[in-house]
Amino acid sequence: MNFSSKLLESAVAEFAKLPGVGQKTALRLVLHLLNQDKEEVAQFSSAISRLRNEIQFCGTCHNISDSATCEICSSPKRDHSIICVVEDTRDVMAIENTNQYNGVYHVLGGLISPMDGVGPSDLQVDTLVERLKEGGAKEIIFALSATMEGDTTIFYLHKRLKQFSINISTIARGIAFGGELEYVDEITLGRSIVTRVPYQHSLS
Repeated sequence: MNFSSKLLESAVAEFAKLPGVGQKTALRLVLHLLNQDKEEVAQFSSAISRLRNEIQFCGTCHNISDSATCEICSSPKRDHSIICVVEDTRDVMAIENTNQYNGVYHVLGGLISPMDGVGPSDLQVDTLVERLKEGGAKEIIFALSATMEGDTTIFYLHKRLKQFSINISTIARGIAFGGELEYVDEITLGRSIVTRVPYQHSLS
């Protein structure tokens, strides 16, 4: 692709680094920005800069947050005795959109995947164990994608957590095997949370 400006070429190259964005889409986005008021572009640039420099991760659940403790973990209206274990922030958002869950979360930051070199030590497993040692939790819900990596992670977590006297459940499999949690429709995901089953039952 030939460019009439080095500045344009540079901006397109940066946008094209985003996942799912090719050069043509990147060019369209850049040209759109060029047609906006300078103030709007400055706001856009500032939002991205602040996102990268000021974003935090909740010290309790590891969800993306504006403060040291996220709004969910600090809310007295949430049931802190139920902890829903998810892969990442996108899954928190997906479950929150169902309006069917009022507990708190624990974000692992990924799934165990030996093929990709991701092991238990790369995830926020130890901090989950520490949360349970502090007491107060009555139930752990595994809400992980119905994939081989998700099942492997659940199996490992169950072995680590079965020492605690708490209920361990997993979301009902209204979700097809191989399905990513963030792409499941809200009704199906909501029902899967509500109709969760004890983890041992899901093995049979």
